[in-house]
Amino acid sequence: MADNTLNSSAQGSWLERRFALYSRGSTLRTECLAGITGFLAAAYLLVVIPGLLAVGGMDKGAATTGTILVFVGGTLLMAFYANLPFIVGPGIGGSVLVGVTLAGSEGIGWQVGLGIACWSGILVFLLPKFGLREVVTRSVPQSIKLGLTASIGLFVAVLGFRNAGLVLANAKTNALMIGDFLSPGALVALCGLFLAIALQARKIPGSILWAILFATLVGIPMGVTRLPGSFIDMPHSLTPVLGQIDMLGALNIAFLPFLFVFFASEFFSTMGTTLAVGGEAGLLDEEGNMPHINRPFMVDSIAAAVGPWLGIPAATALIESSAAAEAGGKTGLTALSAAVMFLLMLLFTPVALMIPKEATAPALILIGLNMFSGLRKVDLANFTDGLPVLMMVMITLIANSFGTGIAGGLLFYVVIKTIAGKWREIPIGLWILAIPLVYYFATLVKH
Repeated sequence: MADNTLNSSAQGSWLERRFALYSRGSTLRTECLAGITGFLAAAYLLVVIPGLLAVGGMDKGAATTGTILVFVGGTLLMAFYANLPFIVGPGIGGSVLVGVTLAGSEGIGWQVGLGIACWSGILVFLLPKFGLREVVTRSVPQSIKLGLTASIGLFVAVLGFRNAGLVLANAKTNALMIGDFLSPGALVALCGLFLAIALQARKIPGSILWAILFATLVGIPMGVTRLPGSFIDMPHSLTPVLGQIDMLGALNIAFLPFLFVFFASEFFSTMGTTLAVGGEAGLLDEEGNMPHINRPFMVDSIAAAVGPWLGIPAATALIESSAAAEAGGKTGLTALSAAVMFLLMLLFTPVALMIPKEATAPALILIGLNMFSGLRKVDLANFTDGLPVLMMVMITLIANSFGTGIAGGLLFYVVIKTIAGKWREIPIGLWILAIPLVYYFATLVKH
């Protein structure tokens, strides 16, 4: 056992009984290193998520504490219940929706946004219970699934450019314009962006995190970064966000498109991440399916439903988990190791709070553009499939709301397929969903 390898004599140990290290062909050392690697890949979210939520008026310190707790709780649940090397935490899309779109642009309180996110988690939780997971999967066309990711990615990327000061809103022309690339904030963001690109090109783990930290350091002499009085301190109180959720206020037909965004992002993100990361870790069967796939769905839905009560929306298995899988992670011990690292970050909250939005902008830009690049997978040559997706992306950009963009894309899919005489290709679920979407666009969209 000195080399940390597990052989047949170790099969009776607690680690083996709990995580099946030997049967999955892994070792204690490999799992721990994979967990640290996954932590480095996802740690930038500890900075980005609270910053996005703070845009909508949420206390940033409390949001930071909540983000860490959601990471720890969700990842531990994935470790012990699902025994998978997945890191569970809040996604950027949900935080943008609550902090930037709903609270920032639509004037809807973040408390209501958390309520919508919670209802979404409850729906995802109930689907497997009633055997409806496959029904929902078939009800949303593949082109719409890909367009959903692309629309969110475009919105996130534009937000990153704006936070960096590289893109500004022109009040006179009511359009976007190029910002001052020589301003201190823009230079800080560009330094981080170029470093992140260089590190990612060389496949260095934690590239985005290192870029954020580097940009933060560059920002000190340029007056963009403000140093805290202490780098180590007790975590901020969770009180400003704990239980501050409006479940009843979220039950409004006007919020149906946003509920769909939360639900679709959570549901299909979980499915995509599970299969992608599971494949990387060698956990899929010969047919490309994962045994006990309902377990990660269950974990994600619980995290998505509980997270809003801590002030944090849209928790899910993160694609950053692929870094852990690439490092050899195959079991829940990887997730356990990552959870311990996230827990330690509670003591370094001042470091997270001092990082300016210009330093986190590169993360939003790169992740957003990567999500948007999924558009290439859409069969644009198929007019009736491609046009609704393009409309979805365009409406997102025009309305500055991917909730409205997604709603428009779904409605256009039904309309275009019907006009083209291909109404039989429309899933019955979309026919049902189209009714409230028509009402939404007819009476509720602000012009």
